[in-house]
Amino acid sequence: QVQLVESGGGLVQAGDSLRLSCAASGRTFSTNAMAWFRQAPGKEREFVASITRSGNTFYADSVKGRFTASRDNAKNTVYLQMNNLKPEDTAVYYCATSPIPTIHSYQYSYWGQGTQVTVSS
Repeated sequence: QVQLVESGGGLVQAGDSLRLSCAASGRTFSTNAMAWFRQAPGKEREFVASITRSGNTFYADSVKGRFTASRDNAKNTVYLQMNNLKPEDTAVYYCATSPIPTIHSYQYSYWGQGTQVTVSS
């Protein structure tokens, strides 16, 4: 069993930065890929970024160059550094874990409860 707990969300202005954290419990953290998804009101959940066990990352085009995913396997924690935030980044952000890195949410077995990010213009 894996439990994921996100933190770090909040209300910021356009152009600001936030860093989200996702603390994981369970033996599989260090061997699994981790990912961030987000869901805005009235929209489907969408892929944001993924990071493999070794630190290889992949990003959605909409966040490439602004967001950076990282992980600390010793702390069982994955991060999402979000810079130059835009109003369209407003959403609930979720972390998730899967044996393989993928952009498809249905392939992730475990999810956190989400953290709200609101970006005002």
